[in-house]
Amino acid sequence: MTHLAPSGWGLVPVLALGALCLVLALLLWHQGRLLKQRAQALRDRAAEVDAARREAAASNAAKNAFLAQMSHEIRTPFQGLMGMLALLQRSGLSVRQAEQLGVATESAEHLLAILNDVLDLSLLESGRLILKPGPVALRPLLRQVEALMRPQAGVKALALHVDAEPAVPDWCIADATRVKQVLLNLLSNAIKFSTRGSVALDLRLHPGPPERLVFLVTDTGVGMDAETAARLFQRPPAGPSASVHPDSGAGLGLEISRRLARTMGGDISVHSVASEGSRFRFELPLQRHQPAATPAIGAVAPPDLATAGTGRSLKVLVAEDHPVNRQYLASLLETLHHQAFFVADGRAAVQAVQQQAFDLVLMDLHMPELDGTGATLAIRALPDRAAATVPIVALTADAFQETRERCLLVGMNDFLTKPVSPEVLAAALRRLYGQEAAVNDPLPDTPPLASAPLVPPAPDVGLIDHTALAAVLQGMRTDRLSALITQYLDEGPQTVAALRTAVRDGEPLALRAHAHAACGAALNLGLAALAQTAQLLHEGAAHLPAHEIAHLVQRYEQLLARTRRAALEQGLITR
Repeated sequence: MTHLAPSGWGLVPVLALGALCLVLALLLWHQGRLLKQRAQALRDRAAEVDAARREAAASNAAKNAFLAQMSHEIRTPFQGLMGMLALLQRSGLSVRQAEQLGVATESAEHLLAILNDVLDLSLLESGRLILKPGPVALRPLLRQVEALMRPQAGVKALALHVDAEPAVPDWCIADATRVKQVLLNLLSNAIKFSTRGSVALDLRLHPGPPERLVFLVTDTGVGMDAETAARLFQRPPAGPSASVHPDSGAGLGLEISRRLARTMGGDISVHSVASEGSRFRFELPLQRHQPAATPAIGAVAPPDLATAGTGRSLKVLVAEDHPVNRQYLASLLETLHHQAFFVADGRAAVQAVQQQAFDLVLMDLHMPELDGTGATLAIRALPDRAAATVPIVALTADAFQETRERCLLVGMNDFLTKPVSPEVLAAALRRLYGQEAAVNDPLPDTPPLASAPLVPPAPDVGLIDHTALAAVLQGMRTDRLSALITQYLDEGPQTVAALRTAVRDGEPLALRAHAHAACGAALNLGLAALAQTAQLLHEGAAHLPAHEIAHLVQRYEQLLARTRRAALEQGLITR
């Protein structure tokens, strides 16, 4: 047998393959090491970016909080300054002094506009701006905007036209305050840059889908070229080279308006021709709202607020500072067969709850000494468990969801908005006490106001809300309602004096409190125009220019006389 001797050449491929594998292993190890290093570098970079982002966010939040706080702190004494300037304008001044005062007033209003813009922009940039959507009556909203802007247009002898096409619905769901803010800004700019002709606000319905509301603000002013229009909604550059029109504030108004519009799901665009005028188009998505229908006066049957069972009379403490509201609630509680006890402020409410037992507290939110939320917190902290747990129901003309949530958070059991009708109050009592709170007998038949027409005569359309009166008369005798309306109108001059004192002394909180009380009482009595004007004062106390506040106070005073004439003509009062 022959044997083959092994050859050394056969090991070469094996060794080469092993070397190749070793090289590949080294390459893979090196690549893996590089990947780990890169991954760590990416993680480090991501951590740096995240830390920088958090630092920037914290810095931005601190900046916005500072701006918001400073805007509020500056506005309060500033309102006093503008109030004093407004009073000086009515004093005997020489021509030269009047001119100097006019310059000072314009400068003050210019600065206040900048403060308002800074505050709004800080809220928008920080994401802390919260929309408050609710039912909005569109045509009354347009009338409010027109009433605020007409004096400004009149100063420049400009015609102001405000209209809504018939297809526009009466109601929608929107944030009325922010919609008015955008419209007021657009109209103010249109008037500011127009020296002749007219300014118009038209509301139209875009059928879609989806349906949209289209507000068109058109002026015959200076207009602008395409380049200017393209950068109109951008923030002006800072620094000495920045070019801002001397009448245009800080140049933030249109940027804020567009941001607000987009926050509400809409947008703003502009078409303009130099020397011919501009048209701004403010669009909003339409969310229709259908309010509950209320029968007209003379067709309302008295409500049956009685339920089965014997029921019992409740001891109700009412914390309310307005005398007409106190009498109104006294009449309603008497009709529902409950005992009413009254205090004029939150501090007195806390003391009353400690001194005797009540089944319920009806708590107005805006009162002197201690407001409704503060009084509720104090009651809930009492050591006496029975007093600390008494049911508390908020009473307010503020129907915002944010206000409702704040009331519930501080420990209130329910929330009623003014005007408070007999059915609403009875339903609230039944929610808390069930059949125990039922009245023993149905409400007595209350005849409607025989001489009250369904539509008030021109030109005082809108002074009196007859639907609200019909609801009131379901739980109150006609002579009692007449007495309350007379008392409210008789006390009107005192209310006007209190409002003017608050303006003069630069006390926006006092102005808000007086306006809120006047609004709530007017709502309860169906005095629609007075309630609307008082509400505008309440909303604008902290941010409207002093001359607009003074104009609203004057309008409220004028409406007192017009409302009295209308009430006399319609047989609501006798003097």
